Amino acid sequence: MDITEASETCNRLLAELESAVITDREFLETVLLGVLGRGHVLLEDVPGTGKTLTARSLAAALGLSFSRIQFTPDLLPADVTGTHIYNERDRSFEFSEGPIFANVVLADEINRAPPKTQSALLEAMEETQVTVNDDTYDLPEPFFVIATQNPIEMEGTFELPEAQVDRFAVKTEMGYPDEDGEIELLRRRQSREDRSPAVEAVLDAESVTSLRTVPERVRVEEDVMAYMAAITRATREHRNVEVGVSPRGTQRLFEISRAHATLVGREYVTPDDIKRVARPVLAHRLILTPDAKVDGVPKHSIVDRVLDDVPVPTV
Repeated sequence: MDITEASETCNRLLAELESAVITDREFLETVLLGVLGRGHVLLEDVPGTGKTLTARSLAAALGLSFSRIQFTPDLLPADVTGTHIYNERDRSFEFSEGPIFANVVLADEINRAPPKTQSALLEAMEETQVTVNDDTYDLPEPFFVIATQNPIEMEGTFELPEAQVDRFAVKTEMGYPDEDGEIELLRRRQSREDRSPAVEAVLDAESVTSLRTVPERVRVEEDVMAYMAAITRATREHRNVEVGVSPRGTQRLFEISRAHATLVGREYVTPDDIKRVARPVLAHRLILTPDAKVDGVPKHSIVDRVLDDVPVPTV
């Protein structure tokens, strides 16, 4: 699959998703960029906006297996990864796979589970494998996590560890649909009997794996790489930031920028690609100073300020 074919495939995927999910195309593009860039996606928004529908529809459009894990305060790591069960017939223990063994895993309301259970995802997200009782099991290929959390509910929730937040390639918000979108939502619901819309498969597992290799062939010139590094380094020096973007975050900016170039059918990355993806890739990685938290400084505003201050190379 070449870059032109990959771009056309991505646009077919987006069109199929738009047939089911009422939202801005930019939001769907951001989610798809996370998948295309071989990363994971964190969706933060109020209940009822369509986060679960987005994840389920994306899995269906990609032709991949889907698993939903409802995170709760009493969820145990074994409930996610699986456990060994004694087989009385063979008098041996055999491994029973947990819901993490799927191509697309929806970690619903991930911040409701305690840190011990949240950490069960760390190895899976970083190394595409899980370890149970010293035995390591490979996860299906392709594999990616779409996690959701509610930003307004604090009781009974646990803040995600910074190490886990850093493993999400992108974080984005769905937002409410506009008036026309909400009316269209009602119109679609009226014309079908099922509560959830159906999505047709555009790809299969083999095609998705092939699609995710295409950004590797996108060129990134030295001055553009230097621009990326300058942006992430500038976040570490900002007066409102206690801990800036990590080197892992710099790599994710590189990968998602290449994914965006692929999406638009271009063989090289431009500063505009970087600016388009900087917010969803970098903002959630920032740890603000106590004063900035008290003042309610938005993380995305810091990314915007850095983009304004760092000189843009000429391409």
